[in-house]
Amino acid sequence: MTWTMPEYRKARVDRAGHVLISKDATEETREEALTVLNNWRSSHGYPLNTFQARLRQVSKKVDDNALVVQRLKRVPSIRKKLIREQTKTMSLSQMQDIAGCRSVLADVKKVYELTEIYRKSRGLKHKKVGEKDYIKDPKKDGYRGIHLIYKYKSDKIKTYDGLQIEIQIRSKMQNSWATAIEIVDLFTKQAIKSNEGEEEWQEFFKLVSSAFAKIEKQSEVEGTPKVNAELYAAIKEKVDSLKIFSKMIKWSEALKVIEPQLKELSFFLLELDVSDENKPKLSIRGYPEEVESLATEHYLEAEKLQSGSPDKDVVLVGAKSIEELKKAYLNYFANSKEFLAHLKDYLERKGEV
Repeated sequence: MTWTMPEYRKARVDRAGHVLISKDATEETREEALTVLNNWRSSHGYPLNTFQARLRQVSKKVDDNALVVQRLKRVPSIRKKLIREQTKTMSLSQMQDIAGCRSVLADVKKVYELTEIYRKSRGLKHKKVGEKDYIKDPKKDGYRGIHLIYKYKSDKIKTYDGLQIEIQIRSKMQNSWATAIEIVDLFTKQAIKSNEGEEEWQEFFKLVSSAFAKIEKQSEVEGTPKVNAELYAAIKEKVDSLKIFSKMIKWSEALKVIEPQLKELSFFLLELDVSDENKPKLSIRGYPEEVESLATEHYLEAEKLQSGSPDKDVVLVGAKSIEELKKAYLNYFANSKEFLAHLKDYLERKGEV
């Protein structure tokens, strides 16, 4: 198959990034910038596929039921990150998570087992340029997981050398929490994931993250109650006031999913429309591996159509099957069952872990 190759120098890519966050950019220059961005993003496809294949292989050795998927970062997410980081040295060409793959494993023990394999990989030609352990040191918003950043390097084809790929490794419990935040963001039109959501929702997820950390016997989130009874009481109060269970169950039951009928698909374009809260709709387009470039073209077209709409979301992801897709990207299917099951169990035990 033919993979997209980078057509622009990094300086041109960085200029495109500046245009995308500029308030003074014309429609024409913004269109040009999107074209440059899409090529830059799409050119990560080949390295990403290489990393995803190895991550899948190694993950299955650690956990037979590991879920491994890949994704290219959405334009709105890229813009938000550039705006957020513009006072620092962040540039579009240096963004480390334009392309990423994720492994979701049964528990924390397996998360560290897989991480250790990567840490000890001496024969790996790709250069590791970053590692963040958000399990030992959770983010202030409660996010937990391990992130590894690599620069791609090939002995044969130099075209993609230097492109950065992010690997995320999470336990199922950590992934259920991250998924729940994205579901709430989508259906309430917030940005809790970017620390821009309503204070009560943000506090709820911080508290629950600490509860889940206690269950996993890991570091809790800074600024949350240390005493079990106090943490339980705070979570119970938020669950009741925000009507967590009724809302999340309602979203899941209301969602209509339109799936592709073809088999042997490798890429999926997910388009979620929640403009009518009572009739949310998820449309899925599937693509075989050999038409990856067509998938990325359609991705950009869909993003342009949905630009600026808080009611719509689109993402292009890679998975081995529609079944794997449903398990790994629970947020797009409004599937909060696992999160709610963990939360219900915690509440029934009144915070005793």
